[in-house]
Amino acid sequence: MKTFDADDKNLPDVIEYIKSPLKEELSLALQNKIELAVEEIFVNIAHYAYEGKNGQVKVTTKVLENPKRLCIEFIDDGIQFNPLEKPDPNISLKAEDREIGGLGIFLTKKFMDKIEYRYENGNNILTIEKNL
Repeated sequence: MKTFDADDKNLPDVIEYIKSPLKEELSLALQNKIELAVEEIFVNIAHYAYEGKNGQVKVTTKVLENPKRLCIEFIDDGIQFNPLEKPDPNISLKAEDREIGGLGIFLTKKFMDKIEYRYENGNNILTIEKNL
């Protein structure tokens, strides 16, 4: 587990931390999907979880077996928010006709094989998994 200040400027470090154990094993397409999901989650925490105040995000990454998959967990003690409760955007509409927001978590759900949210002991815990 590694703790990062919830600030956009730390996104490259978060991505490097997550990819480092598997960098050589990941195809470019898989790296891109994981990076998009990580960026969406981390940036949303940085922008919204702490209402403009300073906060932190704990990130855990581990490789699980049978099947082999990357599991990433984001923990913050900001405002309670379950992004999975937000309805998916209607992507059949033109961009200018859609409501703002929701596309990033929609793509995260599409790109990851598993995504779960829970709220425990004052913490938002979002877990994503990608089969390798």
